[in-house]
Amino acid sequence: MEDPAAIARLIDHALLLPNLSDTELETGCHQAAAWRVASVCILPHWVARCAGILHNTGVATCTVIGFPHGAHMTVVKAAEARRALDDGAQELDMVVNISKAVSGAWRDVQADIRAVHDEVREQGAKLKVIFETCYLDETQKIRLCEICSEIGADWVKTSTGFGPAGATDADVRLMRRHCAPDMQIKASGGIRDLAAVVRFRDLGCSRIGCSRTGQILAACESKIL
Repeated sequence: MEDPAAIARLIDHALLLPNLSDTELETGCHQAAAWRVASVCILPHWVARCAGILHNTGVATCTVIGFPHGAHMTVVKAAEARRALDDGAQELDMVVNISKAVSGAWRDVQADIRAVHDEVREQGAKLKVIFETCYLDETQKIRLCEICSEIGADWVKTSTGFGPAGATDADVRLMRRHCAPDMQIKASGGIRDLAAVVRFRDLGCSRIGCSRTGQILAACESKIL
């Protein structure tokens, strides 16, 4: 039997579809505050409004950087991060430069992550680094784990939810084996029900990214009744 409040505190509620209206974004932020999830991961243009809604609720305002393909120039990612933090974001989920990762250009990948990390640390916020694991082989995933551990990111994250595949048990296990012991893991992409949330939690994830939060929490509450 799962505690709905504990499940909610695992969830980063995703509001990232490009066609969400202002009304849907606002409703989603208010719902997330009522559910008391860990954070709302909001589209960048909505960060300031989201931060206002969530003020003093205990729910963090999160947004995405270089999303969804990671292909922005590093200077643009750093500027995007700075603006999001100035608008009130407390957590940033950045996408690595996937092209550079598959090319083995690790110095460029490291510089890209560090540039955003420096902005985050300057403002006392937190950073999650999205690998988009479906595009990477095992060696590439391991090297990203090592780089993120060296830099000191707060989380490594499996997926954007916009690639051809999402979180897998195997990828979470690999991340846990190859990241620093204090590195946290976020599973995201294709997580649609309570069973998946519980499974990834039990594999060691401290955050779960999903958009079906209402259905998941309702399923959790129904098991208590």
